[in-house]
Amino acid sequence: MHLSPSRVADEYEWVRDRTGVVTLINRVRDELGDAFETTVAEVTESEYRNEVDAVFANGNLAVNVAGLVAILRELDVDGDYPGFVIDELLGRELAGMIAGNQPLRLLGEATFHYADVMHHEDDEAAGVDDLEAALAAGFQTRLPGWKWKETESPFSVE
Repeated sequence: MHLSPSRVADEYEWVRDRTGVVTLINRVRDELGDAFETTVAEVTESEYRNEVDAVFANGNLAVNVAGLVAILRELDVDGDYPGFVIDELLGRELAGMIAGNQPLRLLGEATFHYADVMHHEDDEAAGVDDLEAALAAGFQTRLPGWKWKETESPFSVE
């Protein structure tokens, strides 16, 4: 695979146009909100696209995100199950990369596995469902809507 600025732009357009991910983001937020007894704001397609823009505006992040997106879009394994580890590994990494620095990175990675269990695409390559779960997990983690993210941490040292 060769990554060039034009290939990164192509992957950016693919991710930006994949607005069905917003439905998965909101399903994940609903279920996690119920599990943690909190209300989590829904994400709109516009918020998703704006955040995709922010991720791809950082060239160093964009090239790495684009590389993982491209691999997962093409990844398919005969019988799927033997490839279970590689698509999980790549999906988890992509979710964490999109989510941001710690602790958001770890939350994105953990949320990936939750989103992946909820989501399956039978009509595309095996890696696409992991890709969409990674996009949902990463973007839902970095987007506002969680109350704990909207307040100052009581653990900051002056």
